[in-house]
Amino acid sequence: SRPPKPSSPRDPVVTSYWGPSVRALIGSTFLRTTAHLAWLTSLGVLVFDLTGRELDLGLIGLAEFLPVLLLVLVAGAVADRFDRRIVSGGGAVVEAAVGFAVAAYVASDPTAVGPIFALIVVSGTAGAFTSPATRALPADILPPEGLPWLVARHSATWQAAIIVGPVIGGTLYAVDPLAPFIAVGVLHLLSAAAYPFIKLRPVEEREAVETPEEEAARPGLSHALEGLKFIRHHPVLLGAISLDLFAVLFGGAVALLPAIAEERLGVGAVGLGWLRAAGGIGAAAVTLVLTRRPVVRRVGRTLLYAVALFGLGTLALGLTTVYAVAFVAMLVLSGADAISVFIRATLVPLVVPPEMRGRVLAVENVFIGGSNELGAFESGVAGQILGPAGAVVLGGVATIAIAGTWWVAFPALREVDRFPGTPDPDRPVPLDAAILEELGP
Repeated sequence: SRPPKPSSPRDPVVTSYWGPSVRALIGSTFLRTTAHLAWLTSLGVLVFDLTGRELDLGLIGLAEFLPVLLLVLVAGAVADRFDRRIVSGGGAVVEAAVGFAVAAYVASDPTAVGPIFALIVVSGTAGAFTSPATRALPADILPPEGLPWLVARHSATWQAAIIVGPVIGGTLYAVDPLAPFIAVGVLHLLSAAAYPFIKLRPVEEREAVETPEEEAARPGLSHALEGLKFIRHHPVLLGAISLDLFAVLFGGAVALLPAIAEERLGVGAVGLGWLRAAGGIGAAAVTLVLTRRPVVRRVGRTLLYAVALFGLGTLALGLTTVYAVAFVAMLVLSGADAISVFIRATLVPLVVPPEMRGRVLAVENVFIGGSNELGAFESGVAGQILGPAGAVVLGGVATIAIAGTWWVAFPALREVDRFPGTPDPDRPVPLDAAILEELGP
């Protein structure tokens, strides 16, 4: 094996961690996220076409979030106790089946949304198990000094899928309403097929293995609750995770995009698809910058600034009636969110011991679900009362206020300078034998 080129002082993280495991993870992420965004885009149009109510757009988020909330203890324990690749692949197969089931229901010329919401709950249940397992995998593949490198590229892949997914969903829906759901099923199956090619680092596998005596002596509920206890006693974790919960809980404008596109901007499914894709374009542009110049200093302050900028973009989206301005607002708010995602996705796994990552990330998944799916429900209720524009404006103002509040309430988060376990930015990182083996000849 030959080592990669030495890293420069400006790029402290080795830039050649590419190997079969990383490529499989990246490919699976792209397919799974593309499927999910196509699902959300076409699902929102379908439900709004059937009922015409903003509240039902919010109920989509609630139906996705409830399984995540109810299964948090079980899902985290499963991610820590079983092979995370099997858990992730199994969840992808279930979500593929849901996509095909919705396509079959659409083909029957439906008039009721009840069966659709039932299938959304099934999809949310699969996601409750899949999310903590898949989010723990990057830290299982590379050591701490390689994680910022992988998170930036993993996020770039995710953001690219955010561009492609909505365009596929909106365009296919305009052609035939059942077509995007068939595509969702196929993409999830392809995603599941990538997980067997992911190889875990031997040290991570050894840390996750328990002896039969330890397994028998371990109390189930207490073991599951350890993730919540760990977060509660670490101000940096609690601040970072709760910031996402409350900021996006009130700033979840994306859920109302079908109503905004039709009632405020006067565009159809294709225009909606590109509007959602604008979010991916903005996020992808920022993430590409992060792959070359990742955030390595003033991490906490940068996170809070990014959340405030997210609020400003949301505010602009709610105030405008011009499609071009709405497009730019989506670019801005999603670019800010990409910075927030990068920081949290790097910070949380590095703070948490490997043997607890599944449980902690399962709890974080509830917070993320609360900020996204439950935030979508909040936006739907507010949109029904205030109208889409009023709900989005209110959310933007609330998000800016939350960023300011967390600046004062969580000084430990604000003062985080570097990611734990990462080297000094001015010193190169040597490769160990496990990484050289992963790189191949």
